[in-house]
Amino acid sequence: MKPPLVSVIITTKNDERHIENCLLSVAEQTYPQTETIIIDNYSTDQTCKIASKYTDKIFKKGPERSAQRNFGIIHKASGKYVMFLDSDMIAGPKTIETAVSFMGKGDWLALHIPEFILGRSFFCQVRHFERSFYDGTVIDGSRFFLKTTFIKIQGFDESMSGPEDWDLDKKIKRLGNIALLPRVTERNDKFFWKLTDLIFKKGFNPSNHSSIIFHNESDFSLKNYLSKKSYYSLSFDNYARKWGKDDPDIQKQLGIKYRFWGVFIEDGKWKRFAKSPLLLLGVYFLRLMVGIRFLARTSN
Repeated sequence: MKPPLVSVIITTKNDERHIENCLLSVAEQTYPQTETIIIDNYSTDQTCKIASKYTDKIFKKGPERSAQRNFGIIHKASGKYVMFLDSDMIAGPKTIETAVSFMGKGDWLALHIPEFILGRSFFCQVRHFERSFYDGTVIDGSRFFLKTTFIKIQGFDESMSGPEDWDLDKKIKRLGNIALLPRVTERNDKFFWKLTDLIFKKGFNPSNHSSIIFHNESDFSLKNYLSKKSYYSLSFDNYARKWGKDDPDIQKQLGIKYRFWGVFIEDGKWKRFAKSPLLLLGVYFLRLMVGIRFLARTSN
């Protein structure tokens, strides 16, 4: 029997700097049955021209990533499973193979996928350190689904831009379970992977990390980072009203206690957190700056 088809949805908008690496990582998957679908938000650069080297399934849709993802997954994907990526992400070579196998062994409806932040700068290292504590928590968001599940919950809430990933997870959890994809321990140097050198240059050794997503934030800008977080926070009130401010997930996701402390110490993670005091300070600096921007928005 042929293995089930996996549809990979990539949303783009003027992403000519990153899109080829993302597409190459999908083309280099060890899993044999995939289709790649680009949902482009009317790019004016070379994004679609570059994408056309890898797929002829390129479609135009806006205005935001929620609408793009819904359009791609619900209306264009043919796979039993669907996975979405941002254009600045690189999927480790066994990510899809591991996800399909893991989904087949349990009653999972969706998967969180571990994410590593690429980049050699101090703030990129801080972001990687911070992000490593979020895998599989309520701060995380699933990326791999049964298509039937995604359709049943009617996909992303297109009125949101920011917390729509959290909202999607909450809808999935009403139906069943979300799991964290385990990391494959097989070394990447046991087989040729065209993106190995790039990952090294971006400051990370890809060995033993075949089933994760590498997020390329190597051009990290504090100003742009804070602007993006401020924009995403515009939908927080809508999200909180939808589920109720007393919802335990909402209290963790939007509350100071969990975001500044709890997520870093739960389940014994405090040991790793305490071993890197400089990165710890960097994390709290970023958290504080994001908090100040959020409070400034809500006070206006």
